Amino acid sequence: MKILGADVIIECLKEQGVDTVFGYPGGQAIVIYDALYRARNEIRHILTSHEQGASHAADGYARATGKVGVCIATSGPGATNLVTGIATAYMDSVPMVAITGQVPTGLLGKDSFQEVDITGITMPITKHNFIVKDVTKLADTIRKAFAIAREGRPGPVLVDICKDVTATEMEYTPRTPGKDDYISNKYHEISGEEFETAIRAINNASRPVILSGAGVGIAGAEEEVRSLAESACIPVSTSLMGMGTFPGTHELFMGMVGMHGTKTSNYAVHNCDLFIAIGNRFSDRIVSKVSSFAPGAEVMHIDVDSAEVGKNISVDYPLVGNIKQILQTLIKGVEPKKDTEWIAKVNAWKEKYPLKYNKSSEVLRPQYIVERLHELTSGDAVITTEVGQHQMWAAQYYKYTRFRQFVSSGGLGTMGYGLGACIGAQLGRPDKKVINIAGDGSFRMNLNELATAVEYKLPIIIALFNNRALGMVRQWQELFYDSRFSQTTIDRGTNFKALAEAFGAKGINVTHPDQVDGAIRAALSETDTPVLINFEIDKDDKVFPIVPPGAGINEVVDC
Repeated sequence: MKILGADVIIECLKEQGVDTVFGYPGGQAIVIYDALYRARNEIRHILTSHEQGASHAADGYARATGKVGVCIATSGPGATNLVTGIATAYMDSVPMVAITGQVPTGLLGKDSFQEVDITGITMPITKHNFIVKDVTKLADTIRKAFAIAREGRPGPVLVDICKDVTATEMEYTPRTPGKDDYISNKYHEISGEEFETAIRAINNASRPVILSGAGVGIAGAEEEVRSLAESACIPVSTSLMGMGTFPGTHELFMGMVGMHGTKTSNYAVHNCDLFIAIGNRFSDRIVSKVSSFAPGAEVMHIDVDSAEVGKNISVDYPLVGNIKQILQTLIKGVEPKKDTEWIAKVNAWKEKYPLKYNKSSEVLRPQYIVERLHELTSGDAVITTEVGQHQMWAAQYYKYTRFRQFVSSGGLGTMGYGLGACIGAQLGRPDKKVINIAGDGSFRMNLNELATAVEYKLPIIIALFNNRALGMVRQWQELFYDSRFSQTTIDRGTNFKALAEAFGAKGINVTHPDQVDGAIRAALSETDTPVLINFEIDKDDKVFPIVPPGAGINEVVDC
């Protein structure tokens, strides 16, 4: 059948199982939006307040559901407003397809109105990108984009489509996506000898540690990691992005590792003799000082992306491929162990160095707020965050038991990410309560998306940790820059309760610990209205533990 290119886009989205897209219209995307109007009963379009909000919402939707998130923008500033969200998704391996309108083919390269080379701009921050100038290539290009976004190590793909392509008819043939369409999902075949060597290393280790990263959850290998840990009696830490890939309530769980990891995790890594990293890229926030990272250990790295193996840390046992299948093979050869001296040592560290804070009954502490959020949601909420101190408190004090429960910008550290991601996560998981733990500095950046949450009657909760400062930078200024507080005080007199109400949301102020439970319960009871709880906390509250810059992760400073 012959249909317009814009309708081809819609048909291809339906082929891929897309039911929700996020975006903002404009001149070069107008034909796409006309097609979306015709398909309004089949694809739900969420009109955000800004294109960056659309990209973060698509990202949050993808992280919370495991599906490919989709966002749409027009050319020029519409497309460039997606860039931060695309980079955020790229750094954290999030499957996303960004569709942008472009000027007609005859105007390309002529500095036309709202023309930018968005494929050139996004080349370093996408798995792949396309510009479509021929309508006959449109359907296959979109199909390829989804396949690339999903396969292997996921990531964002951008499809830039010239306006005349969207307005030109073509012969469209529907098709059902195949599992391996367009993608050769093959890896170096791991030999039996390599597996045997790795299994021998695990069986011979007396002080092993597992680091479970986001790649574990992406591969659906959480049960395999748990089985390996339980069978071989191995303590487990997670990265920030790996939260929930191993239950935070499990007796073998040590907490997060790295700059703001627990002392137990950091000491265990420093003293282990076999470090097993699974689905993790050894970022600087985990490794810190490379020369002193796991100094007495052999390193086993299990990952889908060969480019990450050996990039930051030397690896003794590289195993590249499907993480789930690799772990299943390893588990078959692992010798069961129980109640080892190593576990006793780790448990002694847990008892001696628990996460702690000043629990004064008269002072509102952010850690206490997160603990109460965990308790009052029975640990079942989806938590999104902005970036900063509140992000670390959310990681440390909420016990995550499943992957896709913690949605946060790790690699790029994008302030302003959380509210859009919260909207996307709530739309993707309407069966869950979704809470955005935010700092006032981050929240200000994209607070306009409150209008989006109100319009679509989303019962999200914004737990605003309001310390009237850029808390994490201020903490560093105090600890490492002789308390020179340069441009980190943002006490601008904003009435956040009134602000929320101005948007049509509900606002609650909390200044004392006695008010916390009542405010959270009131927010949880809402079914179609966003609630912002303005928690007034002290600007000098700090995130501990912390590893000073340039130090080894064993040189951890506690409160």
